[in-house]
Amino acid sequence: MENTYHASSIVEQFAQAGYQIDPDALTLLTEQDTSPSFISQILDSLDESTLVVSPAQIDPALNTRTTPLPETEYPGVHTRDPDYEDEWTGELDVISDITDQSTCVGEYREFVDFFRNRFSRLGDMLRNRGVGFRPIESLNKRKLGLVEGREEVSVIGMVSDLRTSKNGHRMIEIEDTTGSLRTMVLKNKHDIFEQGLKVMLDEVIGVTGTLSDDGNLLFINSIMWPDMPIRTSSELGEQSVSGKAVMISDVHVGSDTFLEDQWLDFINWLNHGGSMAGNGSVAGNGSVTGNGPIDVKDIRYLVVAGDLVDGIGIYPNQEEELAITDVYEQYKVAANYFNRIPKHIKVIISPGNHDAVRQAEPQPRFPEKIRKMFRQDVVFVGNPAVISMDGVRTLIYHGRSIDDLVANLPGMKYEDPTRPMIEMLKRRHLSPMYGSRVSIAPEREDHLVIDKPPHILHCGHVHTVGCATYRGVTVINSGTWQSQTEFQRRMNLQPDPAKATIVDLATLNTNVISFQ
Repeated sequence: MENTYHASSIVEQFAQAGYQIDPDALTLLTEQDTSPSFISQILDSLDESTLVVSPAQIDPALNTRTTPLPETEYPGVHTRDPDYEDEWTGELDVISDITDQSTCVGEYREFVDFFRNRFSRLGDMLRNRGVGFRPIESLNKRKLGLVEGREEVSVIGMVSDLRTSKNGHRMIEIEDTTGSLRTMVLKNKHDIFEQGLKVMLDEVIGVTGTLSDDGNLLFINSIMWPDMPIRTSSELGEQSVSGKAVMISDVHVGSDTFLEDQWLDFINWLNHGGSMAGNGSVAGNGSVTGNGPIDVKDIRYLVVAGDLVDGIGIYPNQEEELAITDVYEQYKVAANYFNRIPKHIKVIISPGNHDAVRQAEPQPRFPEKIRKMFRQDVVFVGNPAVISMDGVRTLIYHGRSIDDLVANLPGMKYEDPTRPMIEMLKRRHLSPMYGSRVSIAPEREDHLVIDKPPHILHCGHVHTVGCATYRGVTVINSGTWQSQTEFQRRMNLQPDPAKATIVDLATLNTNVISFQ
């Protein structure tokens, strides 16, 4: 095939990147069907010490070069329905995303600013509840004997310590910008005591109670979280859209437990179209449960909540459980899959803890080296991110903090992932506990605070599926495309794989399709 990318253009692209190219290496490239994107792949593979690019550095790229297969030859994926609309029609807006906004370097002052930002924003939400909260410093009047009686007082504080007294009472120490206060929930106040057991370190709460005679202890009568506002059905209404969105997560391409056959069934279903309801078949096998029929032609969005690939070095001896041991090869395979999704579906991808971005949350979107493997119309966002799909405000969060919520709150189980997700909404924070299982970067602004209530909260991470509604928010955990791993087997965790959740953007009703 004649090369349409001329020698002068090749030389210029190498020069712009800071390299010279050997004449023999240039000849190798001009004899091939070379493109700017292929030259970019070569540039990415070069060592920074390289000055002149030799034929020896070009040969490996030519030998391993992969050409996209024609659609009819793509293994496992069938030709798309010719009646499909080729172009996406919708309105997507990325509202919030840490990408290109991170400023932290880990200095002490950044941690102070981070927690003050968290306290200020969550405190304002509590004050908007209409309770007359006071600063902790104002309670010193009791200590000085300036206030008599046992009037009820309300304060807002960030939880700095939790423990149980020798008599079994719940001790909660809180602090604001003016001081700190010890509080106690008596064990004989059963309802409040149960609430006290759900308080987590580092979260912001409001408490109401009576002070001890010396003013050093507050006996709690009620505990308040920032919480979602109670919205009426008229306030929620139906969205002025008619499309649907598919929610998935934790694909784990590259793992030897990645369910490739079921994944290809899913991709085929997106390509073939058709309507399905009840226990109808999907690409040969599968079933749907939920509200109403599904016609793939109505799908406008596909949202991935992290862990697109299995990654490398995420946990000890991971390489023993990998089918693909090079992380960039994992992304190339994933890109081949996603590039086969019909163009009338807008794909949005957010990272997770297995992906090739920083581990500390909030995480930025994938680096350019990975993004350019995918079709240009794929949208990449950070973790967490807030997007609007045709006016439907959607909060995407991978969900790593679910581990902390399950470990620290009574009654939480991985089998029902929506319960810890609802606790996030009550606290208006995606990861209330600092310094436990989730590494959080001390940005100037706490990007894990839930400012404006979303229509949808979409998470993954725990490999189980669940859908619920809480105060007008549709809560979705979309499971995984990976069967049980050795770690899950040791922990007696049973995944719920090969399922996709479909959301009607007009009604926020959900359907769960199984491809098992």
